[in-house]
Amino acid sequence: MDEKVKEQINVEIMGLKFTKNFRSPTAEEWYIFLPSFNDPVTGGAAGKTIIHYNLYDTKHIFINTTIIFDDPALHKSNQHQLVYALADEIVNRLVGYADTLLSVHSGENSYNAEYKQ
Repeated sequence: MDEKVKEQINVEIMGLKFTKNFRSPTAEEWYIFLPSFNDPVTGGAAGKTIIHYNLYDTKHIFINTTIIFDDPALHKSNQHQLVYALADEIVNRLVGYADTLLSVHSGENSYNAEYKQ
């Protein structure tokens, strides 16, 4: 990985901030704030994360996590490594080590993944 990309990833992860927008018994919505990116319409959060908890019984929980990046700069293919690193960090901070299906919406950098314990 290029040193410039590593530095950009580090800057964005170090400056990553969250604000909880919504909470229900089975879901949460968090706004994602990044130092170098924002929503082009509002100038606010660069994206949002929606976490939906599927409670199967008292012992089994599976989580669906959706990350949507609104800044078009994060939709370009040259930002793939940054988007992947940010999504991984967001899952680690907000979901932790629970099993989760991840869906990232970021233009050309959109992808799906599964995190299992």
